Amino acid sequence: MTHHRSEPDLLAVAARWADPAGWPVTLRFDPAERWYARLAVADDHEVWALSWLPGQGTDLHDHGGSAGAFRVVDGALTEETVTGDRLRPRLLPAGTGRRFGPRHVHQVTNRGEQPGVSVHVYRPALVRMTRYHLLDGRLRVAEVAEAGRSW
Repeated sequence: MTHHRSEPDLLAVAARWADPAGWPVTLRFDPAERWYARLAVADDHEVWALSWLPGQGTDLHDHGGSAGAFRVVDGALTEETVTGDRLRPRLLPAGTGRRFGPRHVHQVTNRGEQPGVSVHVYRPALVRMTRYHLLDGRLRVAEVAEAGRSW
């Protein structure tokens, strides 16, 4: 009899890390840029915390072939994904989240008036992320960021 180890549901992992009181770092908000910190690393995934003041957000990006999930812990975030030739927004209030596959491209922004906090889980751990511009309805590579140098 063989035992197959199932991979953890990444959104469930994010939910387990949803309480900042249990984090190994202190939650911070940085007016100059989004704050982020790695909370945990395992053999097959890693967990990150991010804080978002109103107006802070990411560029359009992928996760370098990693699948993942994120959960909004506090506030609300807007995720925009490419649909056809345009960005389609989706509001994610506290307590909600989403899973995504290894080819997912999105941007996330705090468009609200309250600070936001989220937990992100990636499998495997992030090694690179590609940032894009959406020009004339097509994704164009703007930059490839490498772990250890860019974050």
